[in-house]
Amino acid sequence: MSKYVAYFRVSTARQGQSGLGLEAQQAAVLRFLPGDAVRVADYIEVESGRKSARPQLLAAIALAQREDAVLLVAKLDRLARSVAFLATLMESRVRFQAVDLPAADEFTLHILAAVAQKEASAISSRTRDALAAKKARGFTLGTPANLTDEAKLKGLAARQANAQMNVNNRQAAQLAALLRANGMNLRAIAAQLNQSGYTTRCGKDFHPMGVKRLLAGAF
Repeated sequence: MSKYVAYFRVSTARQGQSGLGLEAQQAAVLRFLPGDAVRVADYIEVESGRKSARPQLLAAIALAQREDAVLLVAKLDRLARSVAFLATLMESRVRFQAVDLPAADEFTLHILAAVAQKEASAISSRTRDALAAKKARGFTLGTPANLTDEAKLKGLAARQANAQMNVNNRQAAQLAALLRANGMNLRAIAAQLNQSGYTTRCGKDFHPMGVKRLLAGAF
């Protein structure tokens, strides 16, 4: 009989109150848990992914350590973009599982943390440079036509989709490169990427040729 402490995160208070996003995570956890599992407690973090404070995560880790339980998260692919989350999880040495990436281990976490840190820094730097360059050319930042609620939602959805794809590709490439350096052939690397939940840009499983392109930077 295994014990689990479930940790969920939503980005806004509105999501926490309405159940938007939270219900999907809870349903995924329920489907994942074996029939004889004991769900010791649930912890819900209502916090922006950009902020480092994680009081509910710290409480969940402390309880998991006391109860010798597994810390269970529904969406590691989303949480993996948070350097603070990954650092806290790695330092705790607590056992963990992720519903969307069940094969993830400490090795995977180190890769995700490194990529998340690098990507966060690169995005911030690129944004500052682009805005400064545009302003220097005399452009007025912001377009009135793009400030409607509908336009903002569309723009946000597009940016989130592009950012997630970019991070996933970088993480997969980093993992593939490390596995290759450790002597794995292309077929074995493809199997590991698929087992870890990564997909190609088209949402397909990786095959040896796809891994070869990934290692060559053609992703």
